[in-house]
Amino acid sequence: MPVYEWVGRTLDGVAQKGTMSADSEISLRINLRKNGIVLIKATEKKREAKEKYNPKAKIKIMDVVVFTRQLSTMITSGLPLVQSLQILSNQVEDKNLKGIVKEVKEKIEGGSSFADALKDYPQCFDSLYVNLVRAGEEAGMIDTVLLRLATYMEKTAKLKKKVKSALIYPASIVVVAIGVVMVLLIFVIPVFETMFKDMGATLPAPTQFVVNLSRLVKSYILHMFGSLVFLFFAFKKYYSTESGRKKIDKLLLKIPLFGLLLIKTSVARVARTLATLLSSGVPILDSLNIVAKVAGNKIVEEAILNAKARISEGKSMSEPMAESGVFPPMVVQMVEVGESTGALDSMLNKVADFYEDDVDNMVSNLMTLMEPIIMVFLGVILGGLIISMYLPIFQLGQAVG
Repeated sequence: MPVYEWVGRTLDGVAQKGTMSADSEISLRINLRKNGIVLIKATEKKREAKEKYNPKAKIKIMDVVVFTRQLSTMITSGLPLVQSLQILSNQVEDKNLKGIVKEVKEKIEGGSSFADALKDYPQCFDSLYVNLVRAGEEAGMIDTVLLRLATYMEKTAKLKKKVKSALIYPASIVVVAIGVVMVLLIFVIPVFETMFKDMGATLPAPTQFVVNLSRLVKSYILHMFGSLVFLFFAFKKYYSTESGRKKIDKLLLKIPLFGLLLIKTSVARVARTLATLLSSGVPILDSLNIVAKVAGNKIVEEAILNAKARISEGKSMSEPMAESGVFPPMVVQMVEVGESTGALDSMLNKVADFYEDDVDNMVSNLMTLMEPIIMVFLGVILGGLIISMYLPIFQLGQAVG
């Protein structure tokens, strides 16, 4: 719809000017006349060229956090929602988020609610975000809900970063070690093999084993690489199935140390999310539906959905949580106390705080524990290869001596 800059006067002769959206100049004249203004001059404003952006792009979580916190501050200061979004759309640096914010503003101006406008961009605003905003709109506390959302997302991102650091460090060391071993087997050891042939001596068993391994890797390197690629995609396909994800997630929880870390991380995420939803006024059954999606593990997800089913039958939430065997006893007891006192959201926040700190300590301890284990691993693998290749030279030196 075109936007017009207009100049007019009231029936008393007072000059007026402003801007207004209208289908045409005639429609503008009629609308102004209804407000007691006679149109003198109208000029259609030129539309600003829209920047190209991808509305389905994945936005960085910290960009969404900053946007959410700034929007909460503006609304708390008394600025209307549409004006706040207009200001933020000019401040946001990410062009995709900038375009999304502008579209959200336009949809609100067109009569849509804030939550319904956000719902069209699931890659940027997930179901948790949309449901909390809807609850905030209905309760008239949108600024408070946005502040809770920003705090929740910051803590979730921090927790995820800690777990990633615990998993990436050993994985990266193992990958580097495998790369170094492959380089030695393919390029370095064949040079030693040629030298040993010229010596004509019988090779020691460790050296012969390494030479045979080098020949095998060189002959079947493409087959090995192809097998790894096939296994990766086969695993990904299997994990995408319901039964596959359930079996693999169950196995992950049984891995020593890492399984305990994963369950504590999941409990912290579930408790924080549920506390945020409940304190913002989202009904408990809807909250549990959303929480199940962010659990991060199929076994935990099923335990939450089972608790939801039991609650819909009139039962408490602590009973099915205890029966699942997934949640630690302390969590079950805290939930039970929260239900009996009517302060479930407060208890869940305490659970989340405890387990987030526990995960932090566990990650630090794991990193400390893994460093000597990784050093021993690298020493055995690389040291074993080097010693195996130098054994014939040592034996030759002894024979000459």
